Amino acid sequence: MGEVVGVGLIAHVPTIMLPEAERRELNDGDDISLVAGLEKLRKDVFETADYDTVVVLDSHWATTVEYVISAQERRSGKFTSEELPRGMHGVPFDYRGDPELARLVEERAEKNGTWVTAIDDPDLPVMYATINLWKFLGEGLDKRWVSLSVCQTGTDEDMLRAGRALGEAIAASDRRVILLASGALSHTFYKLRELRKHEASDPSHIFSPEARAADYERLDWMKAGEHGKILENMPEFHRVRPEAMFGHWLLAAGAVGEENCSARGMLYSDYENSIGTGQVHVWFPRPEGGFPSPKDLALSRD
Repeated sequence: MGEVVGVGLIAHVPTIMLPEAERRELNDGDDISLVAGLEKLRKDVFETADYDTVVVLDSHWATTVEYVISAQERRSGKFTSEELPRGMHGVPFDYRGDPELARLVEERAEKNGTWVTAIDDPDLPVMYATINLWKFLGEGLDKRWVSLSVCQTGTDEDMLRAGRALGEAIAASDRRVILLASGALSHTFYKLRELRKHEASDPSHIFSPEARAADYERLDWMKAGEHGKILENMPEFHRVRPEAMFGHWLLAAGAVGEENCSARGMLYSDYENSIGTGQVHVWFPRPEGGFPSPKDLALSRD
C-alpha cells in the first residue's frame, strides 16, 4: 500500500533561476531566501527521505475540460519558457515518469465525480512550475516525477475531488510519494510600467495590504495545522486572487484528507514578494501515523 510521505507548498518563481548576482541586483543587494530554502529542503528531505515519486501539482498547467496527468516513461529535452525566455532558456531536463501511478489516478477520477486523463504523448509540453522545482530538488537523484494540471474551469470542490482521486491512487499503489503544490499565495502583478519598482522581496511590495494580510493568515493556519480553516475561508481568499485559484494547494489537500489533516507546516523560506505576488516555501512532514486518507464521499456526476 502506497502513502504520501510529505507535502510542500513551494514557490517556483523565475527569479530562482537567475544567477545570484542578478538576484541581488533585483533585491537591493541581498539574495532572496527562496533559493537557500530550496537548497536546504533538498538536503533535509529530497536527499534523505524514502520516496519513489514526486507529483507536482502544477499551477502553470491550465487545462480546460479535464485534469491531465503526465504518463510518460521518461521526459527529457531542453526547456525555454514562453513567458520569460530571457531568464529561463535552454534548461536541460531528464527524469523518469510514473505511468503506472498516472493511470491509477485516471481510473479513480470517475468515482470521485471528476475527470482526469493520463497522457503519454512525448511532445506534451512541460511547464516551469515543474522544471524549476526539479532543477533544485530532483536533478541527479533519479526519482520519478509526474505533473498534474490545474483545471481552469474547476471550482474548489472540483480541485478537491481530483485531489481525492490522486490520494486514492497513491494508496492503491506501492509508491511512497511527495506532493509538491507548485505555486504562490496571492497572485496579482503590478502593471508593466510600475512593476520594476516592486521587484525587491520585501513583503511591503505585495500588491495590496489585503493580499498580504490574507497570505499571513493562511501561513499561520498552515503552521498550526489548521487546514480546515483554509478550506472554510476559500471564498475570502479568492478575493485576493491566489495563483491558479489556489488549485495547486487544494489538489494536495484533497489527497491528504482535507480538514482531517492536521500536519503542521515548517517554513523553508521567508514570505517574499515577487512583483506583487506572495511567495513562500512551506513543508509539511509526514505526521506520526501518516497523512489521513482522502475523504470517502458518495458523489454524483453533477
